[in-house]
Amino acid sequence: MAGVTRAWLAAVAVVGSMGSTGCEQRAREVQSEAELKQAVLQMIPAVERATRLRFRQRPVVLRRSRAQVRDYVIHKFDDDLPPAELEGAQAAYRLFGLIPDSLDLRRTMVDLLTEQVAGYFDPDSNALYIPTDIDPSQARLVISHELVHALQHQYLNLDSLVELKRQNDRRTAAQAILEGQATLAQILVLMPEQKIESLPNFWDLRTALGAQQDQMKVFGSAPLWLRESLIFPYLGGAEFVRWFDHEYPGKQPYGVLMPISTEQILHPARYVAGDRPDALALESSRADTVRYEDGLGEFEIRLLLQEHLGDDSAAALAAAGWDGDRYLVLGHKGGRGERGRERMRSCGTRCGMTRRPLRALRTPCTAPGRNAVRAARRSGDGRSSLCW
Repeated sequence: MAGVTRAWLAAVAVVGSMGSTGCEQRAREVQSEAELKQAVLQMIPAVERATRLRFRQRPVVLRRSRAQVRDYVIHKFDDDLPPAELEGAQAAYRLFGLIPDSLDLRRTMVDLLTEQVAGYFDPDSNALYIPTDIDPSQARLVISHELVHALQHQYLNLDSLVELKRQNDRRTAAQAILEGQATLAQILVLMPEQKIESLPNFWDLRTALGAQQDQMKVFGSAPLWLRESLIFPYLGGAEFVRWFDHEYPGKQPYGVLMPISTEQILHPARYVAGDRPDALALESSRADTVRYEDGLGEFEIRLLLQEHLGDDSAAALAAAGWDGDRYLVLGHKGGRGERGRERMRSCGTRCGMTRRPLRALRTPCTAPGRNAVRAARRSGDGRSSLCW
């Protein structure tokens, strides 16, 4: 979903501002719609300076009730994941063991996003929407973040980036640029005296969000994959954009300069080297029907390994060297796709490392110029098998 500010994003500005002064005064209360409009007008020049882009058209700002926010979340979620796509994605993440079999992905995501949304920019109406129940002290933070998305929309087609179909990893990389740039810019807008290079590593700030989870019932109880996937574009993206601004002064990470994989976000050296994921193809038998197809990417491979190994550092080490992956969710032709008949076929490639944290099951996979690493998991048999 393009242009959404998360409720926990205030922690990024607070933690990032350690050692600076005046942040609380800058985040003064903004309550009425008139004050919101005035705040937008006042912040536009600062956002332009922070992003080095200029507005071609000024966005409007409107209030929305939490019920209206939920309606928007449902509309965007259903538009992004129609029933067939949702069913396939849900089956895949269940088979990988990233979400429990009992979890309803649509209901959980709608509840989670409704809880988390502190504001959003809608490209269709060119409007910033601020929930009426938002903490007034957060209004300026939300406005500064969403103004960046409004500005990005004037130079990029936001929907075309975040609605890439069955290109999960590339889509996540694009989201990381959009949210990372907005996260970095909001700090520069609210704390102009802050030196970006003096801020701590953004991705390491994940631990600072732990204290807020008690106030976020849905987020705090969500599976690891959901929590980390929501945080990554903001913090992982901000760390990449900070690096990009230093290495490519005066340029924007748009168009041909936009990263195409989470590997490039996590390892900027791979971005510089132009390392592109291998294009993989999987074969299925004549008795099978392909219900869904996509890839995980290095970041989700890391989460998959962390889920099964229980060790974040070991998972990151094992996932490093990712060079592409693809999976299929299969069902028998003529069947109704019952849970007990779903199964997974997947493959991936790596470079350099030979670490194999989980046992492999061989399945047909083709990968140009690389040794293929294969994995499979069958639902209902209690096994989870992966070679990486």
